[in-house]
Amino acid sequence: MFLHPPDRDLAGRVDGVVRGWGGAFEIVPAEEWKKVVRSFDGPVVHLTMYGLPLSRVLPKIVRAPRVLFVVGGAKVPPDLYRLATYNVAVGHQPHSEVAALAVALERLLGVPGPGPWPNAQRAVVPRARGKKVVGRPGAP
Repeated sequence: MFLHPPDRDLAGRVDGVVRGWGGAFEIVPAEEWKKVVRSFDGPVVHLTMYGLPLSRVLPKIVRAPRVLFVVGGAKVPPDLYRLATYNVAVGHQPHSEVAALAVALERLLGVPGPGPWPNAQRAVVPRARGKKVVGRPGAP
């Protein structure tokens, strides 16, 4: 994940989640977001409630080997609308940026399978009620 403006504290918290729960996730500080967007080799998909419906754009991006999703807050710079390959909406009402990204990724990649992520130190045990988290044998 490219993060603009860089935030060392957030990067540290995400790194802690990855160490505990596994997966391959990294935060890369991005001093200049425009440089990241302009130099990306693949479609740049700006998730905004003002864009084209995701269902219309999905067939165009599903074949791309790499996709850069861009999410912003309340004050997205107007240049992003121009620089993005696609301005895409998961809905045309106000929504959470994290929710928009989750929906877009699920539609693009499908639902992750059950079970722990690679290199996880902890795993969730599915239960009808309550919560159970266990340490994984042999976890780093």
